Amino acid sequence: MAMISVIKPGTQTTVQDFGRPQHQINGFPEAGGMDQQALKTANLLVGNALGAPVLEFVIMGPTLVFDQPTFVAVTGGLFTVKLNGKEVATYRCLQVNANDRLEIGQASAGMFGYLAIRGGLQVKPLMDSAATMLRLHLGGYHGRQLQAGDQLAYQSSWRLSSYYHRHTDQPALPDRTKTTTIRVLKGPQWDDFSSADQKLFASQEYKVTKNVDRMGYRLVGKELTTNLPSMLSEATVRGAVQLTSSGQPIVLMADRQTTGGYPLIAVVASVDLPRFVQCQPGQPIKFQLIELAEASKLLKQQAQQLTDLDQQIQHSRYQRPYGIDRVDSQRIAQLF
Repeated sequence: MAMISVIKPGTQTTVQDFGRPQHQINGFPEAGGMDQQALKTANLLVGNALGAPVLEFVIMGPTLVFDQPTFVAVTGGLFTVKLNGKEVATYRCLQVNANDRLEIGQASAGMFGYLAIRGGLQVKPLMDSAATMLRLHLGGYHGRQLQAGDQLAYQSSWRLSSYYHRHTDQPALPDRTKTTTIRVLKGPQWDDFSSADQKLFASQEYKVTKNVDRMGYRLVGKELTTNLPSMLSEATVRGAVQLTSSGQPIVLMADRQTTGGYPLIAVVASVDLPRFVQCQPGQPIKFQLIELAEASKLLKQQAQQLTDLDQQIQHSRYQRPYGIDRVDSQRIAQLF
């Protein structure tokens, strides 16, 4: 089995995949990648199943050395990436050889980054997932974030069809000098808020505070003054916008608690979750209400982007330049 040596761990670098949504009924957080679209794209670029285990890192990426050849891709925020000291592109499949050194630096935009390795990281699944749950010290690599000196197993790979064509554009990231619009749906307690609160929520500008992590993002703006009665705990969802007793919202994320008793005024549309989680502290945002039909349409369009990329990669197998596994077959084809 090939091994990756962790020279520098980066910031909160963990193994993540799609998480454990099916085990929330047992009281376990969903976990999984914060930016699921970036996670899927990284895996697609190296020919993995979309939910294969990857490395997720925050603001600062790791420095790694590979002892066997493989293919990798970095997606998510705008990170500086160097392979053997030479800067290389993100959102592109990269060929790594034995003893190559991959350095992922600090993000100049965005928060979360992803590193996919051809074949996926070889970690033992727990409850149907390889995702790390840091608070519970479960899953991933020994239930914790990476440390210098760790060794991660992977399967070496020498060939990958359509290698030269495995790339795509990086999605636009939030600009801290501009207000980012995040689309939301009305939450289950929307009608329990006064019309003044509803109007204020949908019209004012919030800022992302420094209190952000995998559990949730705290926002600050003009306080909502509503005094709703105490609620029984209800199931939570990713992107749920809770209103605390302070009148300020918390947007629940991947490692959120499975139930909560604060009223949910809104839920971030799934299509905008990737952009929202890439908001750094200080990012100004505004919420825009949309209907369920529009949210579903937008989500389908986002999913279609991955389908289109997959088809583009598959069709490029017969386009120049050919990968190492296509040259011989093309020469044989010419003989006939």
